[in-house]
Amino acid sequence: MERKRRIAILGASGSIGQNAIRVIRAHADELELVAIAGGSRVAPLSEIANEFNVKEVTVFDPPTSKDALKREFPSSTEVSTGMKGLLNIVTRDDIDMVLIAVVGTTALQPCIEAIRSNKQIALASKEILVMAGEFIMPMIREHQTVLLPTDSEHNAIFQCLSGETSSSVEKIIVTASGGRYLDTPLSEFKNISAEEAVKHPNWDMGQKISIDSSTMANKGLEVIEARWLFDLKPEQIEVVIHPQSIIHSMVQYVDGSILAQLSPPNMSFAIQNCLLYPKRKEGIDASLDFTKALSLDFRAPDYARFPCLKLAFDALRIGETAPAIFNAANEVAVAAFIEKQISYLDIPRLIEFTLDKMNILQPTSIEAIILADQEARRISHQWTVS
Repeated sequence: MERKRRIAILGASGSIGQNAIRVIRAHADELELVAIAGGSRVAPLSEIANEFNVKEVTVFDPPTSKDALKREFPSSTEVSTGMKGLLNIVTRDDIDMVLIAVVGTTALQPCIEAIRSNKQIALASKEILVMAGEFIMPMIREHQTVLLPTDSEHNAIFQCLSGETSSSVEKIIVTASGGRYLDTPLSEFKNISAEEAVKHPNWDMGQKISIDSSTMANKGLEVIEARWLFDLKPEQIEVVIHPQSIIHSMVQYVDGSILAQLSPPNMSFAIQNCLLYPKRKEGIDASLDFTKALSLDFRAPDYARFPCLKLAFDALRIGETAPAIFNAANEVAVAAFIEKQISYLDIPRLIEFTLDKMNILQPTSIEAIILADQEARRISHQWTVS
């Protein structure tokens, strides 16, 4: 009998993690949840740990003492905290695959250690390849492991590329919903609040990602990530607005043929594809019904409406540390917007200021990337309080 694939989830209490739990629950004959990690919310981690009797839990930013924390979990579950806990999980001998679904740069070092430990990586955290793609992808090849893209757009491209060579690809077409403000008059953007911006029309996502979707900074991060995942030139990546979020992305080949991956706007499809890869089994959510009325609309993105997307393409073309700077400045900008320190329109202004202010260099190591990230955050923070 074939052994179950043993899974660890970093970001188990978020929307990606919760969908992954659903997939694991439905395919318990194939998948085993061994370890989980989350930020500071203990209750959802405790619920998962008790249901699956996981062997280890990491609470990265614990709200209580470690002794009090342990009482929230089964006695047989090892409880750890902080970065040390994340590294403990990803290097466990009884883990085959690590699903990385942590927002921000926290999971960069755990991702590196998981690769070095020859774990398969299911990657949903865009920031890792945005910051360090030129180091991570060679590391994947060196350790002869597998990186499976779990974002719906990248997973769609991955599926459309199956069995094809990179030389046959003309370009990839990354779709974007356009978010909440696709048709809002630009004159009203100055009044947008964080409470409104987090309400995405199609997807159930976390606060930061929802705001990124509304500015299309999120799509910009996906463009940069796609460059590394699929070894493409910037001019081979196109973004189109597709409000229905049914076509998750497309690949256009040199002969003019275009392959697309379609499914409802639900992350379970991409997550299951990764967790069970290369197997396909019955999905946990209903797919599309083409006997019912269905429209698929497309339009080009308007950079006046979505300047963050243009800035991301600019950073990709510049290369070197520019993508890491873009990511860091955007994270600071979104956090400041949520805290009402800056306006919605200030988000792209802050990113552009930081890119202009920083000394962009060719990084020689991941440590150099981290230093650029830290400096970009320092400059961005100064802008928010000036």
